[in-house]
Amino acid sequence: MTNMASNERGVKPHSDSRPLEVPMPPLVVDLDGTLVRTDLLLESVLVLIREQPVCLLMFPIWLSGGRADFKTQVARRVCLQPATLPWRTEFIAWLAGQHAVGRSIVLATGSDILLARPVADHLKLFDTVFASDGIVNLTGKAKRDLLINHFGMKGFDYAADGGGVDQCDLLIWVVARKAILVNPGRRTTKAALRLGSVERTFHDTKPDVTLPLVALRPTHWLKNLLVFVPLIAAHRFNSLVLLESSLLAFVALCCCASGGYLLNDLADLESDRHHPTKRMRPFASGDLSLSYALILGPALLVLGCLLGALVSWTLCALMFLYSVMSLTYTFRFKKVALLDVLVLAGLYTLRILTGSVATAIWPSHWLLAFSIFLFFSLALVKRYSELAIMRRVDGASAKARAYELSDGELLAAMGTASGYLAVLVLALYITADKARALYSRPELLWLLCPLLLYWISHVWLTAHRGSMSHDPVVFSTSDRTSRILILLIVVISVLAL
Repeated sequence: MTNMASNERGVKPHSDSRPLEVPMPPLVVDLDGTLVRTDLLLESVLVLIREQPVCLLMFPIWLSGGRADFKTQVARRVCLQPATLPWRTEFIAWLAGQHAVGRSIVLATGSDILLARPVADHLKLFDTVFASDGIVNLTGKAKRDLLINHFGMKGFDYAADGGGVDQCDLLIWVVARKAILVNPGRRTTKAALRLGSVERTFHDTKPDVTLPLVALRPTHWLKNLLVFVPLIAAHRFNSLVLLESSLLAFVALCCCASGGYLLNDLADLESDRHHPTKRMRPFASGDLSLSYALILGPALLVLGCLLGALVSWTLCALMFLYSVMSLTYTFRFKKVALLDVLVLAGLYTLRILTGSVATAIWPSHWLLAFSIFLFFSLALVKRYSELAIMRRVDGASAKARAYELSDGELLAAMGTASGYLAVLVLALYITADKARALYSRPELLWLLCPLLLYWISHVWLTAHRGSMSHDPVVFSTSDRTSRILILLIVVISVLAL
């Protein structure tokens, strides 16, 4: 009677008083630009070009079969390392929290399944993976329709960065229940907010507007000051006409060098990400789009050759030669022990020849001999310092390019010997008639020998201790000892005039 009375008064059993739990809708996540700060198709294409350049000839044939087939053909021939990719760590940590409470998480990407599956296996967060499969290119309307078929209209939440020329993410946010924005651009944010369904936005640290300039490596333009060496060595620096030609050659060389650096960074993405300092480079870290280098790199190489043509066709040909050597070094010679340092030394010497061609002042055999030995030493110290740094990362199994840890002693022996030979060439030059003809006080030049010995020994000692994380020339601009020694060398050279 009591229970019936209670029911009559509208009191429901305790089990019926609990609110029904509504399951969270599936969370669909994009890959390129969302989980990672890069584009896996571009990355895989770059790896394929580096490892199998002959495949470039096959690209038109693969593209004729459609974008989906092209992605599969590329993915079959490369092997990306998911562990080294530039992840969006804050967003992934949030995904892990969603996964921990039992929410279904789906990876839906336009990348090929052969690339998407290793990413999913690495993160261990996804219940389902949708990706391009060689037949269907899962972008734009194709992705939208697939998600509607599986989860229904407004039956899922969608996380993406909003990138892409086809506005794929905006199309999907229209049919999604909620939109999660991952590092979106300003226009994407405004467009998504107009939909009225934005649940959460993830932002990286404030973008550095100087990154496009940093990628050009302006600090390395200091090497290009070598174009003024023939002018200075011949004591013709008071000629405005020759100075103008040298300046134009300098700018042309900076364009070619920066174009080469951009393409070099694309070729070195994987190795840079394994390096303790190079992993922070704009492209390796994912802070700068790979398309920036793909477009600007070749454009700068062409611009450098055109600027060289303003001086002479010979200088234009020399800029073309520099570009070819730089690209050949990037994609081939860099992997060949000893040949790589010879090419690096040759690129240094080519800078001096550029100045000679621009001014029609051919360098003496003394200057050429000095340059070859000095630059060979600097190229070797660059490789040795990389080996010393990687020793701290990988221990006894450390490698740097084509060199193993056991090669370190040999590199140091060759490098110091070559550097000291450069000092010997300088000493012989001081006693030659040519020096006496150019300098009123040539005996002061003898002071350059101990200063140069000191600097070469200091550079090698720094590299041996694993403290040189930059190119030796760039290192010298920030190293206090090197700056003092360089200043003394300049002062003594001026006093000897």
